[in-house]
Amino acid sequence: MSNYFEPQDSFIEISTHHFAKVLFNDTLQQHGLFALETFNAGDIICNFSAKETHTQPNFLTIQVSAQQHISLFPEFLKYTNHSCEPNVFFNTENMNLIAIKEININDELCFFYPSTELSMSQPFDCNCGTRVCLKIIKGATFLPNSVLHNYQLNSFVKNEISKQQD
Repeated sequence: MSNYFEPQDSFIEISTHHFAKVLFNDTLQQHGLFALETFNAGDIICNFSAKETHTQPNFLTIQVSAQQHISLFPEFLKYTNHSCEPNVFFNTENMNLIAIKEININDELCFFYPSTELSMSQPFDCNCGTRVCLKIIKGATFLPNSVLHNYQLNSFVKNEISKQQD
């Protein structure tokens, strides 16, 4: 899987957790979450909960309903970056992080931001570098169904997209 980090980049280890470590890329000035063990597709990596609930999104929240956005606990999960070829999924029904592809030690854990967001609080130009990079990430409502059907979406996003099609 391609990600933002290149081999020549300089990394600083910020923290270590039971299944992942947070690294800071000094070249890009960006954090990332990297696997400390291998996972198979379908493995539950960890459970999470809502540290806080917000009525408005911010760049660190995950949308679980029309007016409910959660900050993640454990907090280090906030360093799970975006990729247009994700390897993890935040299942907001069961509140667990799931591997959706094989993950090897030192792979960056990345999820597809529109899988949990209808409209991003801070849209951005994607630089994931994957073969299917969408270039601009604004949220699920800004993507055609032909793109969305390639991704696992949380229940709320899936239901809202379905309503828009009716």
